[in-house]
Amino acid sequence: MARRRTGAARRWALVVGLVAVLLALPSVIGALPASDAGTPAADLRRAVLASADVPFAGYAQSAGGLDLPVGDQLTSAADLLSDRTTMRAWYRGPADWRVDVVAPTGETGVHADPGGTWTWTWERAVATRTAPSPLALPTAPDLLPSALGRRLLSEATDAELSRIGADRLAGRDALGVRLRPADTASSVSRVDVWVDDASGVPLRVQVFGADDGQAALDTGFLEFEPTTPPAEVTAFDPPPEAELREGQDAQLLQSATRAAADGHRVRLPAALAGLDRRTIEGAPRSVGLYGRGVTLLAVSPLPGRAADGLRDALVRAPGVVVDHLGVRISAGPLGLMLVDGEDGPVLLTGTVDLDALATAATDLVPAW
Repeated sequence: MARRRTGAARRWALVVGLVAVLLALPSVIGALPASDAGTPAADLRRAVLASADVPFAGYAQSAGGLDLPVGDQLTSAADLLSDRTTMRAWYRGPADWRVDVVAPTGETGVHADPGGTWTWTWERAVATRTAPSPLALPTAPDLLPSALGRRLLSEATDAELSRIGADRLAGRDALGVRLRPADTASSVSRVDVWVDDASGVPLRVQVFGADDGQAALDTGFLEFEPTTPPAEVTAFDPPPEAELREGQDAQLLQSATRAAADGHRVRLPAALAGLDRRTIEGAPRSVGLYGRGVTLLAVSPLPGRAADGLRDALVRAPGVVVDHLGVRISAGPLGLMLVDGEDGPVLLTGTVDLDALATAATDLVPAW
C-alpha cells in the first residue's frame, strides 16, 4: 500500500510539473522581444476599427479595480467592473460569436446572432433570449479587448492619439496606441490599446483614472489565434430540456421607462458640463446622453424606490460628497450622482469627474 501511494505521489508530482511548464509557456513566449513596425497612431486606430470583420479564437482575462457602492440596480455591472473575469471567445463576425464566461461555479455561454444573444447557463439549464438594447449595461463580452478597444477608439481624434512602442502579447507582436481625452470634464486620464500588428485586433486594453496609477480596468488576451471558428461552435439552439426566458431590458432603460410612465420627466438642455447632447436611437426621450468617445455622461430619471436604495449606498461610500446639489461619488474613472429633480430623483453617471457632475447638476436646474 505504501509503495502504491509512493507511486501515485510520483505520478501526481509529474503531472503538477507538466502543468507548471504548460502554464509558463505563454509568459515565456510573451517575453520574446516585440517588433515595432513604426505604424502611426492614426493608422493603428483605422486598423482597429476595420478589425470588426476579422475572425479569431482566444482566451482572455479582465481585471476591474472599481469599487462601486451601488444597490441592486447595477449589481451585475458593478461585479463585472470590480472582479476578475475569465473568458473563452470564438468570433466569426459582429453578429456571429460566442463568449463563455468561466467561473469557479461553472460556465455561462453567450451566443450572438442577427436577432440578439442567447445566454446559456449550463448548471441551471436556462436559456435567455435578449434583443439588442440602446442602453444595455456592460456584460462580459463587452470587456473582450477586441470589442472594448474598438469602442474606446471609435470616436478618438488624431490629436488625442500617440504611439507608445510595442509589446509581445499572447505570443504576437502588439503595437501600442495611447488615447488621452481632450475633454476637460473627463475622468479618464488615458487609455492604452495594444494592437495585433498582423490583424489589427486589440489584444490588450488598459483604462486609467485621474491618478494615472494602477489601471482601473485591464483586459487582455492570454491566447489569440486569427482563425475562423467553425459555425457549429458559435451557433446555439436551446436544448429540449432548457427553461426558456426572455431577457430583461437594460435596467437603466427599465427604470427610466417606469419613471416616465409615472409622470417623472427630465427636461434636458443641449449641453451639460461642456458636453454636447447626442441622439440614442430607441431610448426613452427622458434619457439623455452627452459627450463622445471615452468621455460620456448619462442622465436619467429614477423611480423613488430605486433612488432610495441607491442613495443609501452612495452616502456610505468613501469620499462621498453631499451638498445642496445632491450626493456624488467617484470610483476610479466612473462618477455617479443622485439629485432631486423637479418631478423626482435623477441619476447622473459617466466617465466624468466630480466637478463635472456638480456643473451638470447646476446646468440642469434652469431646465427644471
